[in-house]
Amino acid sequence: MGFGDLKTSAGLKVLNEFLTDKSYIEGYVPSQADVAVFDALSGAPASDLCHALRWYNHIKSYQKEKGSLPGVKKPLGQYGPAGVEDTTAAASAAADDEDDDIDLFGSDEEEDEEATKLKEERLAAYNAKKAKKPALIAKSSILLDVKPWDDETDMAKLEECVRSIQLDGLVWGQSKLLPVGYGIKKLQIACVVEDDKVGTDQLEELITAFEDYVQSMDVAAFNKI
Repeated sequence: MGFGDLKTSAGLKVLNEFLTDKSYIEGYVPSQADVAVFDALSGAPASDLCHALRWYNHIKSYQKEKGSLPGVKKPLGQYGPAGVEDTTAAASAAADDEDDDIDLFGSDEEEDEEATKLKEERLAAYNAKKAKKPALIAKSSILLDVKPWDDETDMAKLEECVRSIQLDGLVWGQSKLLPVGYGIKKLQIACVVEDDKVGTDQLEELITAFEDYVQSMDVAAFNKI
């Protein structure tokens, strides 16, 4: 298992393909698996690697919570698609374990295994307790206007990038292109969100991160369900 060399474009392409139908490296919540892969990257993936860039921006938002994310960080060779060998420079893996100065999360000291296990147990107990309580899930229907830079922007690619954003509590709906003027069209796309999990500010941050295609994003309509 592995992604090849994550400091090269070839390795980033493997990561992008791996994340096509996944929100996280392992499971359904951010974990130390995401931290391990994130730390191995030299920086943000290119905008045409929309799945990898969406994941990168999402995990970057957990910068302050790095130490409290569940799981135990493993070698890079234990993540990723089968049949691909991890060739990311050994120096990067060593630096990740021994030198906090290059930690992309910019960081506290690594918590020991016992403290991490205790936090996982507390989190599991909290989730079990919360699951027993019936709760009304508040949802909203949102209509977004996503504007390109000009009439030469590939709108099909722009929509692909937008739909590549996968979050717990977010469901994309129908879309259409509407004329703005001077031959330029904007993407109008609907989505339904769970209010406690997804906000318009978060959507705007993730969508405008595709800066090669997106000039701006506006909320055209917002209705509680």
